[in-house]
Amino acid sequence: MEAFHPGTIHWDTAGEYRNLLVAGSALVLQTMHPAVGAAVAEHSTYKQDPWGRLNRTLTSVQKWVYGGAEGIEEGRRLREIHAPISGTDEQGRSYHALNGEAYAWVHLTLFERYITLHRYFGTPYSAEQERALYAESQQLGEILRVPGREVPPTIEEFWPYFDEMIAERLEPHPTALEVLATMRGTPAPPMVPRVLRRLWAPVGMGSGEFNHFVTVGTLPPAVREVLGLSWSARDERRLRRLGRAVAALTPHLPERARYLPVAYRARRAARRRRELSPAQ
Repeated sequence: MEAFHPGTIHWDTAGEYRNLLVAGSALVLQTMHPAVGAAVAEHSTYKQDPWGRLNRTLTSVQKWVYGGAEGIEEGRRLREIHAPISGTDEQGRSYHALNGEAYAWVHLTLFERYITLHRYFGTPYSAEQERALYAESQQLGEILRVPGREVPPTIEEFWPYFDEMIAERLEPHPTALEVLATMRGTPAPPMVPRVLRRLWAPVGMGSGEFNHFVTVGTLPPAVREVLGLSWSARDERRLRRLGRAVAALTPHLPERARYLPVAYRARRAARRRRELSPAQ
């Protein structure tokens, strides 16, 4: 099992702040799987502690790519904490968080979201880059202990798998619909002083509407259809204009402003090791 290192696509892109633009749609896609939706509804703290949940998720995700041996340990830890999560959903169907199909779906949506992110908010990947990214995604699946039998072996087999999952396995699960509804009213972050929280309401509503718009717009059309979400040609043009602005701005940002803290520190440390190596 190999950790990620400088020079890989994930190392250059997985830690960027712009990944937050598809974080909401990733969660929607994941919770549309009945086993994932039920597990999140019963065991997640995303409603009671949304900011804390987001921070813990981002820290975990960053460790997978930038943590070296710690990332491999994080993959093991995640398997362990998901092991006891099981139950019966509102339709009487049993679920388990380590159901192979569901666990793989959560992982593989991340690959598809990277492709979508760069199609809207960056430079679209070439066919060769997509193939390399998928190979790295398989490497990440090993770190996360995703059952190999559930992962399409090639990118050519991934896309039919993805379409089939949407057509045959995903559903307008109450958790996915609740995630979308919750986005419209972003709560105040914990660092906002109590005396200022009443002033947060318009900020939260504006931020929520933006998140909802980007989330709906970046979902695959077939998924919007399953969820009964409308999306017009005018909406698409607005999203494309936003995407072009993000794509133009991102390469010019200082590294500290472009990357999440864990990624920034790991990238800086890797550069220092390279600089010291010739001298040693």
